[in-house]
Amino acid sequence: MKFTTITLGTNKIEVFNSFIGKETIVLNGNVVSEKNSITGATHHFKMIENEQEVACKFIFGYGANGVVMSLYKDNKPVIESQRSMFFGFVLITLLTFGFVFFYTLLFH
Repeated sequence: MKFTTITLGTNKIEVFNSFIGKETIVLNGNVVSEKNSITGATHHFKMIENEQEVACKFIFGYGANGVVMSLYKDNKPVIESQRSMFFGFVLITLLTFGFVFFYTLLFH
């Protein structure tokens, strides 16, 4: 599902995130990065701005209020959200205990 759309000048960045953890970054209709992650990932891509190539970094993560994102152009923040490492730790811990619990129920 589409998470957000960001318009920077003539560039259109679309961000998709599925329930199974697939993250996709689409720049002007072309997929420029895809990653699978449960706790969020960092995507690197390049775009043309004012006839120059610009390095971009898009970071997905989780905060106290849910999914957060940050976007950087040439290491300068365009959008910057506070990311909580505690939430990611709790999510991984709960998933691990859940897998162990269901494994125990199914195979013992």
